[in-house]
Amino acid sequence: MEHFITALPLIFNPYVLTVILLSGFFGLFMGAIPGLSATMATALLVPVTFFIPPVPALAAIVTATAMAIFAGDLPGALLRIPGTPASAAYTDEAFALTQKGQAELALGTGLVAAVIGGLFGAVVLTFSAPILAKVALKFSSYEYFWLACLGLTCAAFVSGSKPLKGSISLLIGLLIATVGLDPMSGQARFTFSSVELMGGINFIPAMIGMFALAEVLRVVTATKPLPVVKQTSIGSVFTGIGGVLSKYRKNLLRGSIIGTLVGALPGAGSDIAAWISYAVSKRFSKHPEKYGKGHVEGLVDACSSNNAGLGGTWVPALVFGIPGDSITAIVIGVLYVKGMNPGPTVFLEQPELIYAVFISFFVANLLLLPLGYLAIKSSKQLLRVPRSVLMPLILMFCIVGTFAINNSVFGVGVLLVLGLIAYLMEENGFPIAPTILGLVLGPLLEDSFMTSMIKGDGNLLTFFERPISIVLGIITITIWLSPIWMRWVKKMR
Repeated sequence: MEHFITALPLIFNPYVLTVILLSGFFGLFMGAIPGLSATMATALLVPVTFFIPPVPALAAIVTATAMAIFAGDLPGALLRIPGTPASAAYTDEAFALTQKGQAELALGTGLVAAVIGGLFGAVVLTFSAPILAKVALKFSSYEYFWLACLGLTCAAFVSGSKPLKGSISLLIGLLIATVGLDPMSGQARFTFSSVELMGGINFIPAMIGMFALAEVLRVVTATKPLPVVKQTSIGSVFTGIGGVLSKYRKNLLRGSIIGTLVGALPGAGSDIAAWISYAVSKRFSKHPEKYGKGHVEGLVDACSSNNAGLGGTWVPALVFGIPGDSITAIVIGVLYVKGMNPGPTVFLEQPELIYAVFISFFVANLLLLPLGYLAIKSSKQLLRVPRSVLMPLILMFCIVGTFAINNSVFGVGVLLVLGLIAYLMEENGFPIAPTILGLVLGPLLEDSFMTSMIKGDGNLLTFFERPISIVLGIITITIWLSPIWMRWVKKMR
C-alpha cells in the first residue's frame, strides 16, 4: 500500500494525464479502422516513448491498447467488420442487434462491460501478479495443447445450427494455418515456391479479408434486397444497460475471470479469451438458440473478457519478462529501453514505477467510459452513409491497413483471396467464425502437440501425466463426449 500511495503523484500530474488523454484518442482511432489493430497502435507509439519518461510512456501504451480493443467493436456492430482481432468473436452478434435497431444496446453493453472487465483485470494485476505468473509458468506444451483443443471446441458453439458445416469451416481455418514452414523440421508446406508464403498467413489480413471484403462482395453482388438496418442514428447509449448487467452479472464476472486467466497465459491474449468466453456463455445460457440472432448475453461475457485479458497479459511480462501477447512483446522492449528490466527484481528495485503502471490501468479504463461514449455517438454518421459510398471507402481502408502491417503487397493478396473464399463460403451456408478460430488456434495446437510428442518420445499418455494437464484433458474430452452421452440418455428415456 505504501508503494501504491507513492506512485499516485507519478500518474496524477498534468503532463502524464495529458499524455494519457491524447493516447486515448489515438487508440480509439486505430481500433476503429479495420486493419489498424491495438498491436499496431502500440508499435506506432514506441518511437514516441523514446522522448518521454517511463511512467507516461507505459501509461500511453496501456491507454491506447484499452481504447483500441473497445473501438474494434464500433465497425463490428455497425458494419459487421471487426476493427481488431479481439472483436471478431462476437461481430455477428453485435451486428444482428444493429439490424434489429438496437445498435446503442450492443455498443453500450460492450462499453460498460469492457470498462468493468478492464477494472477487474487491473485489480487482479495489482494484487495477484506474482501468484498468477507462477501459475502461468506451470503451463508447458501439454497444457497448451489441451487449452488449444478446448478453444477449438468453441467452434461447435459459434456454428449456430450448422455443426457439420461449422466443423468443415474450422478445418479450412486449420488448413490455412498450416501454410508456411513446419515448426519442427523447417520443411515448407503449401508455399508453392513462394518466399512470402514461407512466413505463413498473417492473421490480421486474413481476418479483414474474411469479414470486410466478404461483406463488400456480398453487398455488391446482392440480387435481392439485403437485410435493412432499421436505424440511422444512435440514441441514448446507457438506457437499459443497468438492467442488462444486473440480469447477467454472473456472465460479467465469468467473462472477467476467463479473460484475466487466459490473458495471463503466455501467447494466449485477449483474442482467444474472447472466443472462449463467448462459447462458454452460449454453452451455459438458458437460451442458446438466441445466439447469433442478436442476443446481448454473449456480448456481456466476451466484451468483459476482452479488456480483462489486457491486465492478464501484463502479468507474465512484468514478473518474468515473458510476453503474454504481441502487445506485451513490444512492451518488454520498451521496459528494457527505460531501464526497467522485467522480472521479479523490478518489484524490489523500482516498485513505485511498477505501481504507477498499475494505476494507469485504472485511469485508462475509467477514461474509456467518457471517450468510448463520444466514439459511439460519433460513429452514428456511419449509419447515414449510403452503402454505395461506404463500401468503396471500407475497401480502401482495408487495403491501406493491410499494406501497412508489413509494407507488403503480399498481404493485400491474402486479403483478396481469403475474402473471396469467405464470400463463397457464406453464400453456401458455411459460417466464417470457425475458420477464424482455426486460424487463431492452429499454430498453438500444432506447436504444442509436436513439442509434447518429442518430449514424450511419441507416448500419448504423457498428455495425462501432469496435474493441470490431466484436469484440462478430462474437461476437454468430457465436452467432446457430452453430446453422445446426452443422445444416449434421451434414447434410453
